[in-house]
Amino acid sequence: MAKAQINVPTKFLDALDAAASQIDAFAADALKAGAAVVEPRMRTNLTGAIGQTTRPSQSTGQLLAALGTSPVRATSKGTINVKVGFAENRRDGVSHAKIATVLEYGSSRQTPRPFLAPTRAQTRGPALAAMKQTLTSKLGGISP
Repeated sequence: MAKAQINVPTKFLDALDAAASQIDAFAADALKAGAAVVEPRMRTNLTGAIGQTTRPSQSTGQLLAALGTSPVRATSKGTINVKVGFAENRRDGVSHAKIATVLEYGSSRQTPRPFLAPTRAQTRGPALAAMKQTLTSKLGGISP
């Protein structure tokens, strides 16, 4: 009967153990880096969409002021995420999500002025690159 023995260096195992204990913090930092790419572009696209009117604008500035990034949180299933979006509700009680949806997709009285879809298309690659770079630098700095 053949027998094989694999010796893994203890330094490598110690590095893996150190990475496992800090992976949640590293994931949070990577998500923050991705959100830092998305939020300014979304703010720019939203500003452009609000300004595209043929009539005098009725914008109150509440939607733009409500745009922000949520804290990094873990779901009940263990997924760690961060959201770039709008704080709820406006002063008049109407949801910011409703206003953003009407702006994005239009209504019977308003033509669509998309800002979410272009933001996603414009920031997908750069946000992923920023998250990969952050995670790589964090993992590269681990010493056992």
